[in-house]
Amino acid sequence: MKKTLLLVDGSSYLYRAYHAMPDLRNARGEPTGALYGVISMLRRLMLDYKDAAQYGACVFDAPGGSFREQLYPQYKANRPSMPDDMRVQIAPIHEAAAALGWTVICTPGVEADDVIGTLASQAAKEGFYTIISTGDKDLAQLVNDQVELINTMTGDRQDPDGVVRKFGVPPERIVEYLMLMGDAVDNVPGVVKVGPKTAAKWLNEYGSIDALIAQAGQLKGVAGANLRAAIPNFPLTRELLTIKLDCDLPPEHAVCALKLHAPDTQTLHRLYDDYGFRTWLRELTGNPDSVPEQDARSAAARHQVPEAPAAVEYEAVLDKAGFARWMEKIRAAELVALDTETTSLDPMEARMVGFSVSVEPGRAAYVPVGHRAPGTPEQLDRAWVLEQLRPWIEDPAAPKLLHHAKYDTHVFANEGLALRGVQHDTMLQAYVLQSHRRVNLQDLCIQWLGVTGTTYEELCGKGAKQIGFDEVDLDTAAHYAAEDADFTLRLHQVLLPKVLAEPGLKRTYELEIQTSAVLARVERNGVAIDAQVLARQSHELGQQMIDLEAQAYALAGQPFNLNSPKQLGEILFGQMQLPVVRKTASGAPSTDEEVLTRLAADYPLPRLLLDYRGIAKLKSTYTDKLPRMINPRTGRVHTRYAQAAVITGRLASSDPNLQNIPVRTAEGRRVRAAFVSSLGSVLSADYSQIELRVMAHVSEDANLRRAFAEGQDIHRATAAEVFGIAPDQVDAEHRRAAKAINFGLIYGMGEFGLASNLGITRAAAKSYIDRYFMRYPGVADYMDRIRKQAREQGYVETVFGRRLYFPELSGAKGPRAAAAERAAINAPMQGTAADLIKMAMVAVQDWLSGQRLRSLMVMQVHDELVFDVAPDEVEQLRAQVPRLMAGVAQLAVPLIAEVGVGPDWGAAH
Repeated sequence: MKKTLLLVDGSSYLYRAYHAMPDLRNARGEPTGALYGVISMLRRLMLDYKDAAQYGACVFDAPGGSFREQLYPQYKANRPSMPDDMRVQIAPIHEAAAALGWTVICTPGVEADDVIGTLASQAAKEGFYTIISTGDKDLAQLVNDQVELINTMTGDRQDPDGVVRKFGVPPERIVEYLMLMGDAVDNVPGVVKVGPKTAAKWLNEYGSIDALIAQAGQLKGVAGANLRAAIPNFPLTRELLTIKLDCDLPPEHAVCALKLHAPDTQTLHRLYDDYGFRTWLRELTGNPDSVPEQDARSAAARHQVPEAPAAVEYEAVLDKAGFARWMEKIRAAELVALDTETTSLDPMEARMVGFSVSVEPGRAAYVPVGHRAPGTPEQLDRAWVLEQLRPWIEDPAAPKLLHHAKYDTHVFANEGLALRGVQHDTMLQAYVLQSHRRVNLQDLCIQWLGVTGTTYEELCGKGAKQIGFDEVDLDTAAHYAAEDADFTLRLHQVLLPKVLAEPGLKRTYELEIQTSAVLARVERNGVAIDAQVLARQSHELGQQMIDLEAQAYALAGQPFNLNSPKQLGEILFGQMQLPVVRKTASGAPSTDEEVLTRLAADYPLPRLLLDYRGIAKLKSTYTDKLPRMINPRTGRVHTRYAQAAVITGRLASSDPNLQNIPVRTAEGRRVRAAFVSSLGSVLSADYSQIELRVMAHVSEDANLRRAFAEGQDIHRATAAEVFGIAPDQVDAEHRRAAKAINFGLIYGMGEFGLASNLGITRAAAKSYIDRYFMRYPGVADYMDRIRKQAREQGYVETVFGRRLYFPELSGAKGPRAAAAERAAINAPMQGTAADLIKMAMVAVQDWLSGQRLRSLMVMQVHDELVFDVAPDEVEQLRAQVPRLMAGVAQLAVPLIAEVGVGPDWGAAH
């Protein structure tokens, strides 16, 4: 067998692992995500190549930069400094790599790429075949008949033909390809506006960059001009991008000295224990409890987690006897973990392919009912299985555990079954504990259990080649599905005690469980849409766009494509000579919304372009799209509410997003007229100034509380306080300024933001803010208190105990710290408002169900609930809904919900 050298681009994988992994921590709170990711990659490589590669090294960048900074001081100048959480993981990563059997190389003065290039070159001379594991495109220049690249994160392999397939040019042209494109990450200049397609096209057309330069004078237009402007930089960029093949390496790093060695189990034992990698520790020792008690905190934390079973037993149930046996286990269990496998991620369309259950750790079963891969054995009849399952599924006294129960509720409903008895949901447990982290099952199992399972992508592929779950072979599918149920049960045993340990978290979790059931009902209800109204609006918006185009052409003095940033830039900054506010990464003047907004204050064309973009977005996102989203089976639009996606506890609507329909423009408000009733009327109930009321409660400010208690117009009251005038002297301008202050300050707005918002000087804005805090000192005290609290403990809390984490405050400085502080100041208001609207949803739905009313709750939009109301029930809802919403909690100021009724949402709001 040919000698094989396996080289790992450690620096590439350090960055990729850090950004790809969740924010994992050990018992002492130290970050471990990058360490876990890199060790996983190295272990996988050694497993994949244990019979092929005899030599190997893991190569990292050395501290202190390289010769490239001396050639070009701006090299990598745009890169942000390495995060502290990444930096502290470098030393243990080096130690772990060496303990796994790799030679670790860090050579000062050059980059890891250069060391890899030198070793690959030397290896070729000595008859080795080299495999480079990396995610860095620059290393493609090293590929030849004796060198290939692999990417363990994507499974991608690149031999010479693979390089051509990926980049469009052979390995020997990669440097020139990169010279034309430049590298924004490393701040290496290229040809402005030349991307991968143009770079490959030019090199294939002309053969080389030298031939391209020789013909540069014949290239027409902007592309030719940009190329000619870049030519003087080419010698420098070639040197910056070319990997060195002649680094001076010590004898111990000669290729023949890089033999892979046996793992250092003692060091791995210590590292796995220290950083909480329990599965690897168990694999190494066979008994996690045998770890030396050198870190009592680590040991104590480990004993809080139930031990994983030494072996697992997953069963595919294919006959009635097996089904009956598992039904007995299910009925006898105190809690059953349940999961479904389906044909679609769309909850309204997903049909069941099978379901899995687990009643104890390590024991699970999968019941397939819809697999159709060739060679699939006979499965139980779907209808028979569902009818046998119905009594247990629909029994509210049969306790069930799921991960994202709302989705599975839809799946069972699509099969004609009503899922009841959902007692626990691990997605919601994780969200309540750490709302700033991802809550998919895979990430949670890594974080809390130290185990990784098969991913859906590994099972079904991804992109155009992805297959449906019903096409996966049954043995593989059964293991995957049973594993999900098993892991859900194990995860529950870890998370629930943590949730129940804190009264505020327990209360929040109970609310989220109740909200999940209500949201499933609201999603299933859907909302009626009048497609003809939207069609008329689309036509009218299209006419407005045509009119605005004509006006834009007149202002510009010529026709141009309003949707082309390139043409827009040429008009605004070339022809009209407007000031350049900001440039893009490629060096072209930016024409984004922020830039146009700043220019619109002084120039008519940018203002018109903003109007055009707003109307175009409204047309494409809503008036054109909503009719296509009407479900043909129900005749209604069914949004999805993400319950565990926003740190503050707010819901997020998608497919379609019904929470972002513009309300500040007449055109946006008109869209709401297309949301109609299928029963008779639309009723809207909206909390009045809820976040300001929460501010009055949490700040304990006497003046603010008095204004609300007396039912004053809060913006008029604030204007009177800030401007030192009587309330009856407050005019529209005073009130507008006060409104900006009231809402701005609860979002942490400073004098710069207020000045920009009101179009006044920073000095005037500072004066307004100072006077506000003099009149409302409790608000200033609250802001100071919450800043300190967020920095000291990393989280703030809502009135009801929901924790809102801000880990970025740790060590943050400058604008990043200021932005995090602003978010932390506002979070208790937003979070408390989120708690209140969820409490309201639960209370109102309980009342609707208890009264057996026909009226439906059809939407939640921020602090508003929308109902489709039967004619004979309008007065009941008009009276009871605001009463229920106001009564869900007692704050220091009154809660008020305002109600409107009309034939459509626009008229009711």
